[in-house]
Amino acid sequence: MIAHNWFRSLGMMAYVFLLAPIQAHHAGVMFEEEKEVTVEGVVKEFQYTNPHSWLLVDVTGDSGEVTTWGFEAEGPSTLMRRGIRIGDLRPGTKVTITGHPMKDGRPAAAWTRAVREDGVVFMPRPE
Repeated sequence: MIAHNWFRSLGMMAYVFLLAPIQAHHAGVMFEEEKEVTVEGVVKEFQYTNPHSWLLVDVTGDSGEVTTWGFEAEGPSTLMRRGIRIGDLRPGTKVTITGHPMKDGRPAAAWTRAVREDGVVFMPRPE
């Protein structure tokens, strides 16, 4: 009985100190879930990697200055299940992309929807 309680306590400590921070990371706490940002630009790079993929989009402002925006999504296996392949968004492709922006104001967001110039829509997360 004592050993059973000891293992239960050990398991709870492992959850609190190891798994809880991982779940917080995946909760997207760095993004403004109540806000959305939409930009138009050209794909610079699609980092189709684990544990998170990033779609980098060059956005030209009114002054002509180019800012690279990063849009985070899940890893390749999740993107493939959502019908998004690395070849769908090649460098040079024009896109209009929407996401939940970073809380700290950096040019990055959690990718929710991208529309390629030919009208094809890519949604890495379920609505």
